[in-house]
Formats: sequence, structure tokens, C-alpha cells
Amino acid sequence: MRLIAENLTLERGGRRLFADLSFTADAGEALVVTGPNGAGKSSLLRGLAGFLAFATGGVRLEGGATQASLQEQTHYLGHADALKSALTAAENLGFWAGMLGGGAADVAPALARLGLPHVADFPVRALSAGQKRRVALARLIVALRPLWLLDEPTTALDVGAQALFAGVMRAHLETGGIIVAATHAPLGLEGAKSVKLEGAPLGVGEAA
Repeated sequence: MRLIAENLTLERGGRRLFADLSFTADAGEALVVTGPNGAGKSSLLRGLAGFLAFATGGVRLEGGATQASLQEQTHYLGHADALKSALTAAENLGFWAGMLGGGAADVAPALARLGLPHVADFPVRALSAGQKRRVALARLIVALRPLWLLDEPTTALDVGAQALFAGVMRAHLETGGIIVAATHAPLGLEGAKSVKLEGAPLGVGEAA
């Protein structure tokens, strides 16, 4: 499986964020998008997810499910946690499991992998910011999708939770998944490729 982006140009509000951006990510690879605020990191992810239209270029996933669209094979996690505050953690994940093609049996294991089995029956409004973020991250594993698009996924996470999520990401890569993540902070993914956005022609290379 391979994610291929070719000659991507994105404009917003009359401003060109980037132009002629091309990259690939193979099964088992992570691609980390870096750059200053306003360089277009979030917009790139939203374009890959199909929420924004690129002015030029295209994106495709080769070797995935032949009858499914790119979006149907993608998990997108943005800045917002996308949780209902009145519902419990388990109820929120149950909703997303149904929406994304998972099942109710996947909810408890997903919470456990993020260190949250004890909050399953707590309303989300009673959780801390870090716990809410972990519930949102658990959405990635209640339904199997090969491509993960993650925008600042470790926001509000403490060191321990960051380590837990790094393990989740590594497990996804080990099973042949692909991750594209925009971040200002290290994600604990050794050997990840990098794309640096600067609001001008970009470079793609290996992360240090």
C-alpha cells in the first residue's frame, strides 16, 4: 500500500500556502509535517482528508481496498476532540465505532489501550483535557482504517499518555498502516519521514 501525493497546490483566502508539493508514504511509514504557524500544516491534512480542494495535483492510495474511496480508508483527527459532553466516554466511542465501521466490542479494548478503562462510564464533561484527548484518540482504534491523518495529536497529553499513544501509533505502522501527522512536538516515531512547510517551495527528506 502506498499513499501518493503529486504536485499539490493549496490556496486559502487568496493566499497560496504551498505549491507543487509531492510525497509518498508506504505501508508501515510515518510522515511528519512540520513548519511555522500559518504554513499550511492543518490545511494539508484537511486537503488529504477531502475537506479542502487542492488547486492543482491529486492524492491516491494504491493497494488499499479496491471498492473503497480514499476517505473511507482514512481516519482524520483534528484539533477538536469531536465528543459529546453529555455522553460517557464509552457512549462517545460507541457512536464513532458505528459511524466508522467498527463494533461495540471494540470500545472497551480501545479505552484500555489509551489507559482509560476507569472512565468508560464517566460523562465526557467530567474528564480532564488530557483524558478527553485520549478518548478522541481511541477513535482511531475502534474501527480499522489504514491511513491516519493526525493534526497535533498529542495536544493536552502528559508524558505518560504521549508514550501510550506512541505505542498505539507504532502498532498501527507494524500492521502496515500509514500515518501523516502535523506536529510541533516529537511523536516518538523513529525513522519517520518529514515534510517541512515554509509557505514557499518545500523540501521532503528524512527526519533526524
